[in-house]
Parts: sequence; structure tokens; C-alpha cells
Amino acid sequence: MWNSKTAAAPDAGRVEHRRRRISMPPLGVQVLVALAVGALLGFVAPGFSDQLKIIGDGFIRLIKMTIVPLIFPLIVVSIARMESAKTVGRMATKALLYFEIVTTVILALTLFVAFATGMGNGADLGSVVPADTGSIGKSIDLKTLFLDIIPDNVFASASEGSLLSLLFFAVFLGMALTRIGDKAKPVVAVFDAVADAMFQVITWVIRLTPLAVVAFVAYNTAHYGWDLVQKLAVFVVVFYAAVVVVLVVVFPLIALVFRVPYARMLRAVADLVFLSFVTRSAEVVLAPLIERLDHFGVDRKVSSFTLPLGYSFNADGATMYEGLAVVFLAHAYGVELTIPRLLTTLLVLMLLTKGIAGVPSASIVVLFSAAATIGLPAEGVAILLAVDFVVDMARTALNVTGNSLAALAIAKSEGMFTDPEKARATEPAPATEPVDA
Repeated sequence: MWNSKTAAAPDAGRVEHRRRRISMPPLGVQVLVALAVGALLGFVAPGFSDQLKIIGDGFIRLIKMTIVPLIFPLIVVSIARMESAKTVGRMATKALLYFEIVTTVILALTLFVAFATGMGNGADLGSVVPADTGSIGKSIDLKTLFLDIIPDNVFASASEGSLLSLLFFAVFLGMALTRIGDKAKPVVAVFDAVADAMFQVITWVIRLTPLAVVAFVAYNTAHYGWDLVQKLAVFVVVFYAAVVVVLVVVFPLIALVFRVPYARMLRAVADLVFLSFVTRSAEVVLAPLIERLDHFGVDRKVSSFTLPLGYSFNADGATMYEGLAVVFLAHAYGVELTIPRLLTTLLVLMLLTKGIAGVPSASIVVLFSAAATIGLPAEGVAILLAVDFVVDMARTALNVTGNSLAALAIAKSEGMFTDPEKARATEPAPATEPVDA
């Protein structure tokens, strides 16, 4: 029998099907469009653009809101689960040691070179995007640095956003959980659930990035014109130059130490590295990368273990970006980078760049955290959002390349790498049948 509900059902189905077919463009494309829209608004409607600053400020607060509840459980869970990683034996130990040494060396070299060359000195962002200099002027000495690391009240540190002391406590708590056995499982599960929930919150917040970029770019363009764009372009060029140096100097040196064929490996995975560059996602190429390395001679047991672990602990591109960005912003805002401040930056970034690979645009979250720890203005970090999608492509590609090299190095050290070219070279020549006279 005919009724309005049955008649409407096919139309509703078609609407639902059409709705499912509509998909948003990638975040990088959205940010690129937002950049153009913001610049246009800044020139065409400067009065309206002034009112958009509240949106950008709101976005900064949303990012800050997630920092403590995201970083603390991640560090605790990462440390607490070291025991499960150790159960896989020598390979896990080698992998974790490799990740820590390589990322720390890259970070230390980045900080040193950026500091020695005065990167950002000419940018003078303080004259373009003024910041509250009240927190910048605080001096840090070694005694203060040491005492501030140890929290006298963990809850007070959390409420004040004292990230360094929270990280210190998180490391100790994680180590303690590894010692109490099965009793720790419910606690680790709770922290893991909190981290997963914060991943979801960050995912929602990051979706607002295009809106924040429109607001920031429109407001800054209305006030400061193209001067800001030119200063940020310098940062992008320097970062890409640093990526090239790591690819053609640092990684080959690591390959030389482990005696692995880096150039041939790079050719073998080049298309996957490019795919990660375009999509800005290392997860997209994880499965095909394991298979590609398998064909290249890396034992599947090594690649299937090392690559996922490396996605959390071996973010070479993100590590280098954080170091460059911190020094660039410090010099651009006239913040004195003393030895204690550099050591603080090194320590904070060593901890924060581990275990957050699942967060979209995670480097921005880390950068806000590190900047707050050493007294850099949030306004400076926020303006880097306008070019983050550009540097994120190179960041991701470098992460994928670095993890491919790590899998190759660990496999070689474990005797689980068979060089396909050497294998073919040592194959006996096929026997030839005697020719009848």
C-alpha cells in the first residue's frame, strides 16, 4: 500500500548516497586555499580582517588546551611499554637505541647549525607580528633549570602548564609502571585511553586549521602586507635545504657505518617517498613500504617491527623541523638563546618528538609545547601555520626515508638482510650443454 514514507524512501536513499560521495579535499589543499583567501581578505577587506583575529586566538587556545592531557599520557605509556618491546630481544634494543641516537644527533646538529648561523636574525618578526614580551624576558640559569625540572607539586605543574616538570614526572611514572608487572596494566590502559581520546580531540582541532589560517593570514596581511610572507619564505627555503643535506650527507654517513646500500634503497622506495610527500602521510605507505623492503632483501620480521616502531620514535623530519623552528622564532623575536635554553630545548624536543606520530600536523603541537617551555611567544608559532603544509610534505618524506634506512640498518646488524645484487652476482652461472661435434 502506498504511503508517504515508502515513497520518500528511494529519494532519501539517493540523497544519502550522494552525500556519501561528497568528500573534502586533503587538508594541504584546504590550507593552500585558506592561504589565498586570507591574503585576499586582508587586502580587500582590512576592517573585516581585524575582527578575524579572535578566531586565530581561539585556535591557539584549543591547541594549548590539548597539550598537557595529550603529552603526559603518551610519555607514560611509551615508557611503560618498553618492557613489551624488550621481550622481542636484541632487535628491539638495537632499534630503540638507533632511533634515540639518530634523532638526538640530528636535533643537536640542527640546533647548533641554526644557532651558529643566526637563522632568523634578519626576520625581526617582533616588528611584524608583535608578541607579549613579558614571558620572553625571563632569564634562565643552570640552577633554575635544574630545580624547575623537578616538580614540587605535579598537579600545580599541570595547572600552570609547566611541561618540563610534567615530562620529568611522566618518565619516572612510566619506569615505575614497568616494575610492578600486571598491576600496571589497568593504569596503562587508562592512560592509553586518555591518549586515544586526545588524539580524537586533536583531530577535531586540526580540522579547523584552514579556518585559523584564513584568520591569521587575513589579519596579518591587513596589518603588515607581504613583508610577513617574505620572512616565512626564508624559513621554508632553509628547511628544504636542510632536508637535502640530511638526505645526501647524514643518511649516507649512517649507511656507511652500517655498510648498507643507501642509494639503491632510495631508488627502490623513491615512489613511496614521493607518495608520502604528496599526501603528507607516512601511514599511507606503511604496508607497501614493508613489502618493498622485503623485495629489497630486508627480512619481513625486521621491517614489520622496525617501521611501525620508527613511526613513533624515529621522526627525523619532525625533529629537524622543531629545532629549526625554535631557533628561527627565538632569533626573529630577539630571544637570547643561552646555553641553558638550548639544553632545555634539546631535552624537551628529545621527549616530545617521541610517540606523537599519530597526531595530524603533530609538529605544530610539539612546537607550541617547546616554545612555551623556553618562553617563545605563541603568536610566532601560530604564524608558521601559514606555511606548515609546505614544510610538512618534506617532513613526512624525510621521516619515511629515515625509517626505511633504519629498517635496513637493523636488518644488516642482525644478519637479516640479503643484498639482492650481491646474491645475483654470487649465483653460479647456468651450466651449458656440450655441443655435439
